[in-house]
Amino acid sequence: MNSVVLRRIALRHSYLLALLLLLIAVGINFYLQPNLFELRVLNSNLRNFLPLIILTVGQTIVIIGGGIDLSVGAIVSMANAILVTLILPESGPTEILVGILAAVGAGLAAGVFNGLCVAYLRLQPIVTTYATSFVYAGIALLILPRPGGNLPREFLRSYRGAPLDIPLALYFIALAILIWLVLRSTRYGQYLFATGGKADAAYATGVPVNFVRFSTYVWAGLAAALSALALTMNLGTGNPRIGDAMTLDSIVAVVLGGTRLSGGQGGVIGSVLGVLILGVIRNIISFANVPTWSQTLVDALIIIAALAGPGLVRFLRRRTA
Repeated sequence: MNSVVLRRIALRHSYLLALLLLLIAVGINFYLQPNLFELRVLNSNLRNFLPLIILTVGQTIVIIGGGIDLSVGAIVSMANAILVTLILPESGPTEILVGILAAVGAGLAAGVFNGLCVAYLRLQPIVTTYATSFVYAGIALLILPRPGGNLPREFLRSYRGAPLDIPLALYFIALAILIWLVLRSTRYGQYLFATGGKADAAYATGVPVNFVRFSTYVWAGLAAALSALALTMNLGTGNPRIGDAMTLDSIVAVVLGGTRLSGGQGGVIGSVLGVLILGVIRNIISFANVPTWSQTLVDALIIIAALAGPGLVRFLRRRTA
């Protein structure tokens, strides 16, 4: 198999490198944690990974469409604050439903606002979403000034189950991938890649570029609210800064998964693998008894490697050409 064929395969299936990295990371993790594949352990790990997976799905759609959303972590914090404020330990099904709808509505509203600013007011995505992240973080602090809150135990237990001895998180991961596969096969999916690839050319051929850009931020807002729901059900409490670190993690996972930051290429499958790689590597660090300061250093190195990787590959390709 020559290099041209390998390159075509790599471009068509951009997640293959992420899959290889994941297999290596899982192998090392299994060596350090022999019970890794026991249902209890697997369920616990996937339960912890799921909030970031959901958030990364939204971030992936935005990046494929040619943008970026630096406010998703703050939206998670805002939705988490709404959930723990409206849902109390003694709340019944109606109160729980109202709390979920309010959190999802807030996430959608944040996505709509971001989309309007970027797509129709033509503001720069990085600057706009960086600025709006302070707005959403401020709302989270206004609603929940300090960490706290408890949710009904039955409500939390529903997130921790394993129907048919399969971790619940796997059902949601499969559903997210299925929705993505259906979405990308539609005309909207074609518009999304066209907008992220060459927006001017797409506009000239009749693609509703502004609407597509606007919709990607709405997807991201919805994903952030659902991520907050999963995170809150996993932890059972609230924190107005709970999503601070998730924005950068979501971008790193997208890059690890093979999605191009400039847009027009990539997919959700690779991003899901990217989150799993991040999670498994952090497990390895934990089980290897690496000091806390070293964990932070390793996290930073992963981020740098993920962002520098594509450029390094292009540099090596030019050197060997």
